[in-house]
Amino acid sequence: MASQYDVIVVGSGPGGYVAAIRASQLGLKTAVIERESLGGICLNWGCIPTKALLKSAQVFEYIKHSADYGITVSGESKADFPGVIKRSRGVADSMSKGVQFLMKKNKIDVINGFGKVKAGKKVEVTAADGNVTEYEAKHIIIATGGRARALPSVPIDGTKVIEYRKAMSLEKRPDTMLVIGSGAIGVEFAYVYSSMGTKVTIIEFLPNVVPVEDEDISKELAKQYKKLGIDIYTKSEVTKVDTSGSGCKVFVKTPDGEKTFDVDIVLSAAGVVANIENIGLEELGIAVDRGKIVTDDYYRTNVEGYYAIGDVTKGQALAHVASAEAIICVEKIAGVAHVEPLNYNNIPGCTYCTPEIASVGYTEKAAREAGYELKVGKFPFSASGKAKAAGTPEGFVKVIFDAKYGEFLGAHFIGNNVTEMIAEVVTARRLETTGEEILKAVHPHPTMSEAIKDATEAAYGEAIHL
Repeated sequence: MASQYDVIVVGSGPGGYVAAIRASQLGLKTAVIERESLGGICLNWGCIPTKALLKSAQVFEYIKHSADYGITVSGESKADFPGVIKRSRGVADSMSKGVQFLMKKNKIDVINGFGKVKAGKKVEVTAADGNVTEYEAKHIIIATGGRARALPSVPIDGTKVIEYRKAMSLEKRPDTMLVIGSGAIGVEFAYVYSSMGTKVTIIEFLPNVVPVEDEDISKELAKQYKKLGIDIYTKSEVTKVDTSGSGCKVFVKTPDGEKTFDVDIVLSAAGVVANIENIGLEELGIAVDRGKIVTDDYYRTNVEGYYAIGDVTKGQALAHVASAEAIICVEKIAGVAHVEPLNYNNIPGCTYCTPEIASVGYTEKAAREAGYELKVGKFPFSASGKAKAAGTPEGFVKVIFDAKYGEFLGAHFIGNNVTEMIAEVVTARRLETTGEEILKAVHPHPTMSEAIKDATEAAYGEAIHL
């Protein structure tokens, strides 16, 4: 007879393990199925270990420029690349162990193996040794996440053409690297490797780097990356990679004609695809559209008792989105009163390169296309006392308001540590705060965050520090 639960979650990433914990908190007998390590891609190969790599890169940059701060470092500074990788893996391991602790604390059963959903609200789990066990639950949540997208013209061999997982565990730093794609993954790894001495080239198919961002942000990042010596080709496409030699010969179609690049490593960072193959969707008749599981606002699929959250659904492929979806999904299952659907237009996006990028809401272009009359304000960090003192005057804060009602339509930051600032705008928009209210909210001085108020003053024609 199948083991019975109230909720079974397939996958233990930031969607899956959060769903399991919230279900347990609400009194539901819960199990989570994981084929690899608890925490999923985010904790083990994504969000967390990449931030460890980026911190090592940032520290190395500080050392190289210590004289700018009046500090002399004797001798030649070197990046111990294997040591950097080892530290990153250690951080990831400790976070995964933290999730193990949370599972025990919340009395959640952890089932190791590959989960496949079946009819009758059952999940078939194949363990590493091939043994198959069936489990049953009243509610089954699919949270199997995503993986690197492989381009048809650039097959990933894991040696010379790699994806982000391999980029986090290379034994030796390459002298040259070509990065395909300039989304968050692409530009973050470009910064890490460039700062440690690798000559990096970025190829982007669309007109701007970080193409989902406001155009002013894209232009500023491109400017800063070129200062770092990173070559950028936009409106360009990799048509072929020849790995027959000692390295890679990369053929790229650019607006100026075809170019070839000889590099040690090609990093394919062209986005992610959902892990929905071979998990039983077809047999059950669960609807899929353009590679994503179709759900309603509470993450119910078209088959009663089966749900989907995170990267396998239509929302942004972000850890915090998966976690938010998890809580909404489980609270609806448990019958919590007044469960509110997620507002996907108030999701912050963060890119942890240097300078960092953070944004939420409408870009200026999207707001104009939506028919709004705008008040737009910008405040450069070159005018910020805190940024100047920190030696990081690059970047700016840009805010966008509806001119008629003062609605806070969007905000776009680029600069040092700005990912720690964006939550103010998310909360303000959630509370329907207007530009006038931001003007009246006293911000501490000197801080980076006061640039939000300064930019708002600029939008309303009341700039003090510009």
